[in-house]
Amino acid sequence: MTTAKLDPFTTAGDMLRALAGRQVSAVELLELHVVRIARHDGTLNAIVTRDFERARRQAEAADTARARGEEGPLLGLPMTLKESINVTGLRTTVGVPEWSRFVSDHDAPATTRVRKAGAVVVGKTNVPPVLADWQADNPIFGRTVNPWDPARTPGGSTGGGAAALAAGLTPLEVGSDIGGSIRVPAAFCGVYGHKPSETALPRSGQFPYPPMPNAAVAMGVQGPLARSAEDLELALDVLAGPDTGEDTAWRLELPAARHTRLAEFRIAVLPPIDWLPVDGEITTSLDRLAAGLASAGATVKRAQPEILGDLRRHHALYRMLLAAVTSARLPEEERQRRVEIWKTRDDEFGQASLRGLRAGAAEYIGYFGQREQFRAAFRAFFREWDVLLAPITLGPAFPHVPKPYPPDAKSLHDTLEVGDRNVLYDLQLVYPGVATLAGQPATAFPLGLTRAGLPIGLQAIGPYLEDRTPIRFAGLVAREIGGFTPPPRFA
Repeated sequence: MTTAKLDPFTTAGDMLRALAGRQVSAVELLELHVVRIARHDGTLNAIVTRDFERARRQAEAADTARARGEEGPLLGLPMTLKESINVTGLRTTVGVPEWSRFVSDHDAPATTRVRKAGAVVVGKTNVPPVLADWQADNPIFGRTVNPWDPARTPGGSTGGGAAALAAGLTPLEVGSDIGGSIRVPAAFCGVYGHKPSETALPRSGQFPYPPMPNAAVAMGVQGPLARSAEDLELALDVLAGPDTGEDTAWRLELPAARHTRLAEFRIAVLPPIDWLPVDGEITTSLDRLAAGLASAGATVKRAQPEILGDLRRHHALYRMLLAAVTSARLPEEERQRRVEIWKTRDDEFGQASLRGLRAGAAEYIGYFGQREQFRAAFRAFFREWDVLLAPITLGPAFPHVPKPYPPDAKSLHDTLEVGDRNVLYDLQLVYPGVATLAGQPATAFPLGLTRAGLPIGLQAIGPYLEDRTPIRFAGLVAREIGGFTPPPRFA
């Protein structure tokens, strides 16, 4: 057996076919990645917790199992997990010093499922503090850089995972997303990322918390990143299913993708948001794709659920709910400190975040009632449309920006240059939030490069619990116009 014919950018599916065909062993495939990590990760700083010795034992066990005739959907495949996902015996720090010595004594459901499927977990990838940025830089592990341009962010919070995928250090990653943390890094690094429907996968198993679900926590999900849409579906099939406790009786059967040809799709294109600029190269790419899809026979039209309107009400509700969810475990003293610094923001979305921070149980339940209006509107919308095509970022990967943790008043006023305008840094939440608030599945996919050689990415938002539809759409787009391409520095 030999790894000579295996490219480090081979898809996970092709690696698995090589393993099944005895063209390579799990041990050899692991060593290919270990060598590549040693060669390149000093530059990237993407895989910050390494578990090579245990991975070697897992690879040996996978080869033994295959020799006995056993099979598994990920048998022998090396892969990585986001640093926030718990793995027995490994640290879970989420990038903050107070948790720097926490070692998990349990596996997250995601960890359990990929290992049960035969995966070889190589290590964990870098994140920003408490997963709260579109960068991957923290006081414990330092900064991850973008493989396309080391002066720029790989995105966040699954920034280490997206960078590792793009550089050929791992073929598959499990991340998480509440504010674009799968989709933004995928777009910035030129790979694929899928934010699943809110209840399609277990949401527990992150942070140094007890291994129990919390039904009161909304919007945040875990999901895969990969170098092809087909690999996203491969991972989704392993990860999907009910959380602990519900798995006694509940079974999840995600329906097949609605269509198998691009010409069959009914594609809505989100109208531009008049109060939020998007880089011209991204809007041009979106328009060019829409025109190409129409020429291929698809139904294409600018449309959105009517309730979205100008998206101000939608985004304000998202920000209130996001602030309430992400601040739930803050000590009271820290909560009050953050209330005071958010008072320095007098814009409508800063004030929405402040309301969410202050919200009590009654207000929180009220947010859910408002959210259901948007969920109902999306259900009606997707009776007429198959996917909603939209930007996921305001621009390509931006230069590294120092961000303090905990946040201070000054950082809440940081801005980002978009075209010839400066916008508040946290308005990068707007396009991720279009899918997140209502719990819709959304697939980020690459769509070429800017003139400066940086990846462009878009998102396809799909019908609830029909995750295969936006994934299939992204895969079909790749067949027509091309998908992942390796960054030149790592090719």
